[in-house]
Amino acid sequence: MRKIVLMMSMSLDGFIEGPNREIDWHLVDDELHHHFNDVLKEMGAFLNGRVTYQLMADFWPTADADPHRSGPVVEYARIWRNMPKIVFSRTLRHADWHTTIVSDVVVEDILALKAQDGGDLALGGAALAAEFLRHDLVDEFRVYVHPILVGRGQRLFAESDELTALRLVDSRRFGNGVVLLHYVRPHVIDR
Repeated sequence: MRKIVLMMSMSLDGFIEGPNREIDWHLVDDELHHHFNDVLKEMGAFLNGRVTYQLMADFWPTADADPHRSGPVVEYARIWRNMPKIVFSRTLRHADWHTTIVSDVVVEDILALKAQDGGDLALGGAALAAEFLRHDLVDEFRVYVHPILVGRGQRLFAESDELTALRLVDSRRFGNGVVLLHYVRPHVIDR
């Protein structure tokens, strides 16, 4: 069975973006970008909310057309364009680049998607992650902690009354100071 993997960057104080949606503090150098590409090219699909999808769609479809782009950026543009994408949105009416639009997170549909053959499913976006967590659908967490305190903005994890047990399976420090914390839910280990 495929896993749903929440894969997000955040500040040390838990934000994925600043108060004006800024993410220019994300420290994505070639080393980290190579790592992202290695992980993401093995995925079976990207699961995103509308905002995340539109941010990606504004840049990645043609990012490799610029001859000044680094090798990892060119590689990711191709990964992103060719990867199946499922966008959860009630307002988006059209999307290109192998994208399916779904209006709601329906647990039975997500479980059926997980049961299909193929690579794991990369989940992105704080609001969508909160909905998946509310339905106990996230199996794995790859959180990239950037060495910065943002102070305020959009938090990665919404407040919850639920306690979610995790087991650390890996950590990695990148040369730019970003630290990957890789956790799985205990039920994933027990399979």
